[in-house]
This record gives sequence, C-alpha cells and structure tokens, in this order.
Amino acid sequence: MFTDSRSRRVIFLSHCLLNQNSISDGTADFPSQFDEVIELLMKNRIGIIQLPCPELLCLGLDRGDSNGAKRPVLDENTRIRELLSEKEQIAVIRYKAEEVVRQIREYQHYGFQILGLIGVNRSPSCGIETTSRNGNEQEGQGVFMKILSETLSANGITLRMIGTKTSEKELSLEKIREFIDEYPLCK
Repeated sequence: MFTDSRSRRVIFLSHCLLNQNSISDGTADFPSQFDEVIELLMKNRIGIIQLPCPELLCLGLDRGDSNGAKRPVLDENTRIRELLSEKEQIAVIRYKAEEVVRQIREYQHYGFQILGLIGVNRSPSCGIETTSRNGNEQEGQGVFMKILSETLSANGITLRMIGTKTSEKELSLEKIREFIDEYPLCK
C-alpha cells in the first residue's frame, strides 16, 4: 500500500449542501453552498463525496411536470415526491444508488474510513430522519435515501446517516460535529 498524505477518511454529502443552485426555486438558504459544513469537514481532514441530486437528474432545474394539466395542484415537495416515485424516475434513482454502493466498495477495498452520509431533512428525495409528504414534514426518508438505504442493506453495507436542515444552521453544525467526533483523526 502507498504511503501519502491522505487522511483516508471520507463522508458522503447530499448534493445541495455543496450546490444550492441545484434545488427548487425559492428554497435556497445560501447563495451557493453551506460553507460552514464544508469548512468543518475540511478542518477535520475529511474528504467530501457529493451525492447525485435525484431531483435535478430526474426532473430538471424547474422540477417540471409534463403531466401538469392532469394532476391536482400540490405543494412543491409533495409534487416532487410524487414525480420521483414514478417508475421511470425510480429506475434512475436505483441506478444512482448502485453507483454510490460501487464507490463505497472501492473506498472500503483500499482501506478508507467512510464516516457516513449527511442528508437534508424535509427533502422529498434526500431526507434522512424527516421528509415531506402531503405538504407536511413527517418522519421517514426521502425517495432517494430510502432506495439508497435498501440498496446498501442488500449489499451488506451499514452506513451511518444523519439529516441536517440548511434553515437550522447552528443545530445542523452541532449534529455534524457530534457525528464526526465519533471518528477522530488518528495519526
């Protein structure tokens, strides 16, 4: 094995924590990214792996609905959740979940420590502890995180996951600090 300066510690982050430009209109809490999360991970020498954005990949930036005239008027998150739950979108999401599993296996094969995954609560796709259903925040996972969790389990992979909220900056940072403090850097 090579000796180099890498910490050999990585964490998976929901796409929008690194790129607020990818989320639906009117929901961004930051101009570009959640700086403090990135700074915290960098300070702790943790490599950041950006997860795909299932909403962007499946629905585009405008989260368009090609069947809009045939559907009842729904709040944005409920509409997104329903669109992501369609057969064609589930196939894309499953493929992306399998790609994440391949990345995890590759890092594990080479002895990297995978600290876990940070998602975004309330998200219809990337919620970890809570998601949006019928216009309300409810316990449960978003569509992508549920499929990813199932895919990880089917492959015998256990991955710690926590949810953050960009609208609750300090609480989110404290959760992440506690999460990464369980795996201090050893040198």
